[in-house]
Amino acid sequence: MELTQLRYFVAVVEEGGFTRAGARLHVSQPGVSAQVRQLERELGQRLLDRSGRRVTPTEAGEAVLPYARAALAAVEGVRRTADEFSGLLRGRVALGLVPGAAAAVVDGFDVVGVLGDFHDAHPGVEIALAEDTSDRMLAALLRGELDVAVVGLSGEPPAGVRARVVVDEPLVAVVRAGDPLVRESVDGAIPLAALRGRPLISLPRGTGLRAVLERACAEAGFAPRVDFEAAAPGVLVRLAARGLGVAVVPSGAESAEAAGSGVRGLRVVEPVLRGRVALAWRTEGPASPAARELLGRLRAGVREGAP
Repeated sequence: MELTQLRYFVAVVEEGGFTRAGARLHVSQPGVSAQVRQLERELGQRLLDRSGRRVTPTEAGEAVLPYARAALAAVEGVRRTADEFSGLLRGRVALGLVPGAAAAVVDGFDVVGVLGDFHDAHPGVEIALAEDTSDRMLAALLRGELDVAVVGLSGEPPAGVRARVVVDEPLVAVVRAGDPLVRESVDGAIPLAALRGRPLISLPRGTGLRAVLERACAEAGFAPRVDFEAAAPGVLVRLAARGLGVAVVPSGAESAEAAGSGVRGLRVVEPVLRGRVALAWRTEGPASPAARELLGRLRAGVREGAP
């Protein structure tokens, strides 16, 4: 039995077929099939059911699968430990970002700059980058599918996750200049209750900002009427500029000048709403040396005094 056979077997199960497994492993489909068949002959058991459109593990395959994964993980652990002692980093780091985080540079926190410097220093490390909602990324952190994430927070992070705030700014209501809210505002501010019944434009459910908005509205005794959703705050402002509703965004997300003329940003008060973006990781820290190194670089970029 060889590690290659176990690696191919696991890949076929995870990909649901030999062709997709071969593409993932950069090996021809016949090569993958031959190695798995040899493993089955050595074990004297059929591990895969090839009769359907998707290849699935047999009962014996299901029983063998966790041991195959454990063997591969053990070998990777040996490599990581040796690399750590030699100072050589390699492997894979998974980083999650709220939409727009990669493009923003706030108080010296520059995700793209950090990733570029990290890649220059450790070209052998594969960096997997993905954008998603904060709720899903926090869940992925806890499952170990992400090493580090930049997320929006509506309160304290969940148990098992540590966070350091990168951005903490008030939320504003962005409207077209002729909107009645502009006339009703006092010193450029409106109470949250003024949004009752108004068509709102917001980030999707699962984002920290949306959770802040929904929680505040519930405490004020009404449900927000969200007519439009978009993943990027800049898009929300552009929709508001066309008179489609009131965009609720962080104050620094998009200025009226950047979005074009005819747009006003009104501070939301009574209560003041705040949007927070934070760097998050598991409480016990990332498992691999590469992920720990990247986390250290990202944390170093967070402004002094951040929690």
